[in-house]
Amino acid sequence: MSERRLFPAMARGLRGQCPACGKGALFWRYLKVSPHCPTCDHDLGQYPADDGPAYFTILIVGHVIVAPLLLFPVIWEASALIVLPATLIPLAGLTLALLPRIKGAFIGLMYTLNVKEADQAMHTADAAE
Repeated sequence: MSERRLFPAMARGLRGQCPACGKGALFWRYLKVSPHCPTCDHDLGQYPADDGPAYFTILIVGHVIVAPLLLFPVIWEASALIVLPATLIPLAGLTLALLPRIKGAFIGLMYTLNVKEADQAMHTADAAE
């Protein structure tokens, strides 16, 4: 087995490419991971990217957009008809733009650490016993 390096695998996932070869597409739809890489036939469906990418997306967007807004007095003084669209549109846009990229990087991380869906199911079964 070849060496799995962290930063190249995460960068490939960030670009939406297979973390193994860097050539095939990671997603076949907006957030749907391809079952197999079309180039190297690596099993991409084995990586459990459940809630982690959404958590990190919320964390990043909250710190980039929401936290600075709380420091500006114009937010508290302006009409809600102006503030809500001016806040929610960039918030939604940045969230939708970041989510697939963060999910790809998260899958690249799991590829590097060799975490698979079967490993997660095995640990869940062990904890239940």
